[in-house]
Amino acid sequence: MMKGRAISRIGWLPPLKDAAAVALAWLAAFAFRFSLFRNDAPANIVQIVLASTPLAILVWGGCLLAFGVYRTPWRYTSLPDVRRLATAAGVAALALAASLLVIRLANFPRSIVFIHPLLAGSGLLALRLLARTRAERTSLGTLRANAQPLLVLGNLDDAAAALQTLRGNQQWRAVAIYTPDAMEAGRSLQGMDVLGPLLDLGDVARRLGVRHALVAGAAGSAARRLLLEQASDARLALLTLPRADDWLQAGVGVATGPRSLELDDLLGREAVQLDVRGLSDMLAGRCALVTGAGGSIGSELCRQLARFGVGRLVCLDMSEYAIYQLEQEIKTRHPDLPVVYLTANVREGDRLKALFEAHAPAVVFHAAAYKHVPLMEGDNAIEAVRTNVLGTLNASRAAAACGAQRFVLISTDKAVNPTNVMGASKRLAERVLQNLARQYPATRMVAVRFGNVLGSSGSVVPRFAQQIAAGRPVTVTHPDIVRYFMTIPEAAQLVLQAGLMGDSGEIYVLDMGEPVKIVELARLMIRLSGKSEDEIPVVFTGLRPGEKLFEELLADDETTLPTPHPKVRVARHGDFDAQALDLDALAARIAAPGATEAQPEPNVRQVKALLAELVPEYQPQIVAPPSLLASHDRAANEPANS
Repeated sequence: MMKGRAISRIGWLPPLKDAAAVALAWLAAFAFRFSLFRNDAPANIVQIVLASTPLAILVWGGCLLAFGVYRTPWRYTSLPDVRRLATAAGVAALALAASLLVIRLANFPRSIVFIHPLLAGSGLLALRLLARTRAERTSLGTLRANAQPLLVLGNLDDAAAALQTLRGNQQWRAVAIYTPDAMEAGRSLQGMDVLGPLLDLGDVARRLGVRHALVAGAAGSAARRLLLEQASDARLALLTLPRADDWLQAGVGVATGPRSLELDDLLGREAVQLDVRGLSDMLAGRCALVTGAGGSIGSELCRQLARFGVGRLVCLDMSEYAIYQLEQEIKTRHPDLPVVYLTANVREGDRLKALFEAHAPAVVFHAAAYKHVPLMEGDNAIEAVRTNVLGTLNASRAAAACGAQRFVLISTDKAVNPTNVMGASKRLAERVLQNLARQYPATRMVAVRFGNVLGSSGSVVPRFAQQIAAGRPVTVTHPDIVRYFMTIPEAAQLVLQAGLMGDSGEIYVLDMGEPVKIVELARLMIRLSGKSEDEIPVVFTGLRPGEKLFEELLADDETTLPTPHPKVRVARHGDFDAQALDLDALAARIAAPGATEAQPEPNVRQVKALLAELVPEYQPQIVAPPSLLASHDRAANEPANS
């Protein structure tokens, strides 16, 4: 009965072809046997053949069905299918030999049972390989008519994987491989020439009529970056294959073939390995709240939380438009997820407390912050302190009051040995969090410190992209300025991972990899756009207020300890973190004046003096632009205000 259903699923034609191959191999075995040894056939040879051929077909057919040989269509035959076929053929040969011993045919030549399996197995395999070859030729013949030629960049291992992925792609066809390894040059892979670094890539591209190059494998190594530079010099448009997480997150209709090479592909950073079980235990079925949910990190945190199946997601941001955009995206991707969208300012403690009590989040991610260094350095300094410090105080107190189990503050590498208001305010926010962690032990409060993320709002990457698209020079502040970079999804995932770890009051530092020179980043983006520096020059404009040449992830007196995750470490600051802050007095000093209060708005110098008092490692820049110096001079004649 099972065999009948299997036959009905696969059709009768493949088993009939196999039966014919087995029968022909059986007859060929007899012909080969008597032709090879030149012996006279026995008198009853016709009776032997007629009696044994149906038996051979029946035994072999039963074994092929029993081992599931017909589960795979012949045109998709692969190595596992060949192994399955070989196993079935071996068992069939033994079963047929045993059957012949039982029926005892007179004068039966015993060598047939050794010759036939070789001939039959070869015939069955040939049928399948012929079907696959015919299907591939038909597919490739159709594709080659319209597909664009493509040059594959990478070593043989990476190129082989890329070619397998490209198989059947209707838009692209690989025509050659260009490897950075001179030892691999001159070989052939899947019928394609492997060209080496001794050849000029531009000449190769012109000879092959190629205008696009596919970067196979990760693009972070020095050899691959050299290939990218050569490809850019040859004016080749660069493509890459989607990463595994791109395929997993791709929705219906999203292309999974080659796509344009993007800047984050060049970081060469390995995929983050998450503690999925631990995160599921922390998040699944529970309410999670994100402040600053409309920002780059906040919105990505919302996406990641939705993936982990939170019971309810609360998205809070001051910007109505940012919340609206996030609402439209999450509705499309997760239509069944209960989501609450709130507009609120984290500086309003009573409003924040009421919202937290109404939704009772179990986990809170505090991403709301002002982070643009030059904008926060002048007249906006008090706004940075109020949002970054008072906002952290209000959000963490509200989380503790509503019984939240975890509170995670998103900090920055600019909080380390800060020279600007933004960094100093974030360092003060870390201190506020550590003090609150001691006051509210029931809520585990941690901070996560990391550097720049590619493509975040206010970062250099979108600005460079706009300048290149407009054909304007790319502006870089200093030729030696360097920054740490990571992708937005990587940063969000590591924030989630850090929120799962450790003791309350700890500061976690993410592994940012190697620092990147901003000028090299700009030149790389120009190359990726298909332009040259002759067309889009790089112009140096000088450091901006509060800007440092380099950022640090640890202060001078800080050390780190490892955690169970290789990309997350714990910062140990020393005795300074143990010093208590009078949080109510701090809140009163930085709060906005009331309508009836006589307290004036603090000026820039007073804000910086307050930060220097509370953050001893803060070293404000001495040099400032003339407009800012003039405001300082005016402020010097005003009475100090505490």
